[in-house]
Amino acid sequence: MSTVEQTLILAKPDAVQRGLAGEIIKRFERVGMKIAGIKMIHATEEQLGQHYKDDKDWKISVGKKTLAAAKSKGIEMTETEEQIGDRIRKWNMETLKFCPIIAIIFEGHHAVEFGRKLVGNTEPRQSPPGTIRGDYSIESYQIADSRKRVTLNLVHASESKKEAEREIKIWFNENEIYNYDLKIWEIVHR
Repeated sequence: MSTVEQTLILAKPDAVQRGLAGEIIKRFERVGMKIAGIKMIHATEEQLGQHYKDDKDWKISVGKKTLAAAKSKGIEMTETEEQIGDRIRKWNMETLKFCPIIAIIFEGHHAVEFGRKLVGNTEPRQSPPGTIRGDYSIESYQIADSRKRVTLNLVHASESKKEAEREIKIWFNENEIYNYDLKIWEIVHR
């Protein structure tokens, strides 16, 4: 079974506006991944609706996590789990429409797992130094909630191999994905 896989990374509007796209790419290339596709794109409503699919189970899962976090802080919320998830989905979609994003397919051994490690925790405040979010953001859920928006966390990284395959099809056509030899792989992936 091959461990070489692809993952989707999106440099979100806050990363693009802060000039961090090169740093994000550098982090992935430094660990031995190669770029299989890259482009700057203004996300369409259709792409965003597919990326943040209207999935009841996802909404309830997100809502449960949000309610648990609020409860641990002594905050009472009146929305249902699904309403919270729906609101967060909408905020995610609005955030990616702010300005162009940079969509990148990285390929390498365990690309999804390493991609998640490189970007850090969804809440940058919880991300350790050495991760993209830990090094370049001081954002927190508290800040995002007070401003009625999602957490600005610089990047999206696919959470699973199956999700990466689905997401790549949303952002790239087959003719935009490249298969080529990267000579350093002979050293890094022997």
